[in-house]
Amino acid sequence: MLNFTYKNQTEILFGKGQLSEVPARLPKEAKVLFLYGGGSIKQNGVYEQVVTALEGIEVVEFAGVEPNPEFETLMKAVRVARETEVNFILAVGGGSVIDGAKFIAAAVNFDGDTWDILTKGASFENPLPVGAVLTLPATGSESNGNSVVTRKETAQKLPFSSESLQPQFAVLDPEFTYSLPARQISNGVVDAFVHVIEQYLTYPVNAPLQDRFAEGILQTLIEVGPLALDHPTDYDVRANVMWSATMALNGLIGKGVPQDWSTHMIGHELTALHGLDHAVTLAIVLPALMYVQRDQKKVKILQLGERVFGIDNGSEDERIDLTIKAVQDFFESMQVATRLSDHSIAESSIDNIVANLERNGMTALGEHGDIDLDKARQILTLAA
Repeated sequence: MLNFTYKNQTEILFGKGQLSEVPARLPKEAKVLFLYGGGSIKQNGVYEQVVTALEGIEVVEFAGVEPNPEFETLMKAVRVARETEVNFILAVGGGSVIDGAKFIAAAVNFDGDTWDILTKGASFENPLPVGAVLTLPATGSESNGNSVVTRKETAQKLPFSSESLQPQFAVLDPEFTYSLPARQISNGVVDAFVHVIEQYLTYPVNAPLQDRFAEGILQTLIEVGPLALDHPTDYDVRANVMWSATMALNGLIGKGVPQDWSTHMIGHELTALHGLDHAVTLAIVLPALMYVQRDQKKVKILQLGERVFGIDNGSEDERIDLTIKAVQDFFESMQVATRLSDHSIAESSIDNIVANLERNGMTALGEHGDIDLDKARQILTLAA
């Protein structure tokens, strides 16, 4: 097992009615930037519940954070936060809103070009504290310091991370997910599944507890994911989806083990250039990447097949093929198509995708740093 440090500062407020606990966790004389997305929280009643919970507290609203939050929109929120001198950000929504809140928190007191935070890893000081009310389980952003921001002007989607941006608390009420469209539930389950895979499907380092944690999350998602589509108001189903998505990327299962994240990095370019949903890009890339990297990942692919999918008959090559197919079939069972052509992306577009990987410095991806541009091209061609 590799050396690690682990601290998770996020207080999880899980279950029905936990929104009422938010005021007690805000700073004295709080002035809150209430950040949300396209307005769905006004249709499902969450907005009214948040307003009620914040009654008596000074609040500045900012709406319109997009899926794959856009730099241009977030900079408008930064200007509002600076002008109104808010001292706390409450992000109400899915991972995109929470990611956006983290960037705003970092940028408010940043002196310089805020895009440098993403492109150059520029350091920042005194970020605003963030809290989250989760309405779409998927990214795990409610309990980690990660953020991804898209800039339309340059067709770039870039990540950054800091423990200082991790939400101080997160409200996880499964009832807030009842009204989600099927597409968003599908995306959320696939996203969480691939988060686990990126921390699990590498090579063994004698970390059996982390492996078992990861396999448990994968098995739970495989079990409850399709049920969430069929039974949208089943509290227990939604609770298990929500908690699985949080546990998939709160840092625990990735401690002491090598990680990959190449599926995400390649997928980001599909979003930046073609506007695909984040989870859709992961479902396209992962099966092809598993095939291309089958030798490097052989031991863990075989373990995944046996422990998660019950694949234990046949030669190693046969079991690897069956495991890759099982992953692909799971994505399809979640109603997420897994080929570029399914999304009207022609094979001729691969040149532009590979060029964007090069422009963004994504030329040595994977746990071994061996996914270069040629391998990325192989993966994308296989996924066509």
